[in-house]
Amino acid sequence: MQQRIGQGGSSCIRRRIVQAAIRLHREIGFKKTTVADIARGASMSPANVYRFFASKQAIEEAVVADLFEHVSAAATLAARSGSALERLTAALRAISRLHEHRLENDSKQHELAAAAVRENWAIAQSYADRIRGLVRVIIAGGQASGELRPGSPMAMTCCLLEAMDGYLNPSRINAATVRPAFDEMMDFCAGALRHAPWGQSIDLAADLSPKSRGARIASGVCG
Repeated sequence: MQQRIGQGGSSCIRRRIVQAAIRLHREIGFKKTTVADIARGASMSPANVYRFFASKQAIEEAVVADLFEHVSAAATLAARSGSALERLTAALRAISRLHEHRLENDSKQHELAAAAVRENWAIAQSYADRIRGLVRVIIAGGQASGELRPGSPMAMTCCLLEAMDGYLNPSRINAATVRPAFDEMMDFCAGALRHAPWGQSIDLAADLSPKSRGARIASGVCG
């Protein structure tokens, strides 16, 4: 019983430290925030903070873990129903909107999330793996139903996420970015993913002129 109470107390203290860090990140930015600042914000000594987090980055990783957990859960919830393309669109739109909202309303936290992705923090890699897993399962299901074209689900997942990276990657989302609307880019990707009836398939060997190749690329057909 005492062990359970101790674990619960540790969890509460860790949460208190993380919340103090978030407040400071919003006020002065994560780069300027020190462990001493966080300790004062959490009404404890720096030594006590270090009992629960080995370093300042460990605290930042806990903050980012919460951010990405929220994004991952929203994407999973958005993708619960509909056709494969509808589910893919809903999941990726949920991710894009959350990052955009954070940029507009919580820019310093957005900066932290962007740094985590840009610097390949383990928590960012874990989050990326979860999103890839979600997308791969949807694509595989769409292939099984005949909605999406055949191919390696993982390769198609990587191609889709690479194409949509400017809408999904916090380190690439900023107010100065010039790009097509999310729906325009997603429609382009859907054209490449959608399974075409045999009569509409393209014989790539039939016409290899530069003009024809350019038309195929513009229509989203992979070579």
